[in-house]
Amino acid sequence: MKSMVIGGIILIIALISGTYYVAGDAFSFGEDYINDLTMLAAVAIITITVFVALKYVNQMKNDTASGELAEDNWDGIGEYKNPIPTGWGLAFIGTLVWLFWYWTIGYPTNGFSQIGQYNEEVNEYNSRFSSKWENPSNETLVAMGESTYLVQCAPCHGVDAEGINGKAHNLTNRIAKNQVEYVIKNGANNFTEAYPAGMPPMMLTDQADIDAVASYVAGGFKGEQPAAYSVCASCHGADGKGMPYVGPNIVEYDNAIVSTVLENGKKGTIGMMPSFKGRLNPTQEKAVAAYIRSLGE
Repeated sequence: MKSMVIGGIILIIALISGTYYVAGDAFSFGEDYINDLTMLAAVAIITITVFVALKYVNQMKNDTASGELAEDNWDGIGEYKNPIPTGWGLAFIGTLVWLFWYWTIGYPTNGFSQIGQYNEEVNEYNSRFSSKWENPSNETLVAMGESTYLVQCAPCHGVDAEGINGKAHNLTNRIAKNQVEYVIKNGANNFTEAYPAGMPPMMLTDQADIDAVASYVAGGFKGEQPAAYSVCASCHGADGKGMPYVGPNIVEYDNAIVSTVLENGKKGTIGMMPSFKGRLNPTQEKAVAAYIRSLGE
């Protein structure tokens, strides 16, 4: 029995020492009471576990069962009608008391949150980032946008931004002919914050007009403007560069359309692009727009 006690003590010391060795300076008593509480709880759990295990191992060796047997039995094996051990009952009640104490007082649920701490650190970083890059040059934005694009956008659009064989939009061109046709026929209403009115479907009904406008827009507004484009010009402008809160720029990826797509996602001919809201700060969104524009130069 003494050897088991000694072994239990050695186990506790080994576990505590191992924790300190692995954690390093993370558990410096007095500096962070959350870690102090965690360490003390671990020591208490280990100590109680070893003590209870030794106690009941010894009891199983030496005690004999006695008391009134219950009427029910299975193959001659029955249960005694003995009350639960007092120590077990007190430990159970004490555990419940400790549980509610830990939930309400012991762990500062109202004073500390890892998620809250993370959000504070992100906000602080974004504030410093915005201050540092308040007025970046276009060259800086393109360089910043390239690194951001490779991390956030390249997995779908490809490193070369060509859409990985049609799996995502080809960003080297503003818009393709089949995409223009899709929007004309189906409308576009998923940018309600930036363009509240949206675009209703079938603004053009004649297929020849749809083909002519789609070719003209996809071709970068080069050549003679089709007469049917006048329907589009009322929202997108005669030059196709859009109007704030009315229609987006369909000539190039300006900051407004890129930010709108990043924050709201976009449904198109290929499928649905998810929203990236909260993943990029405004400067990074402008940088991505600058980089995408540079691809078509």
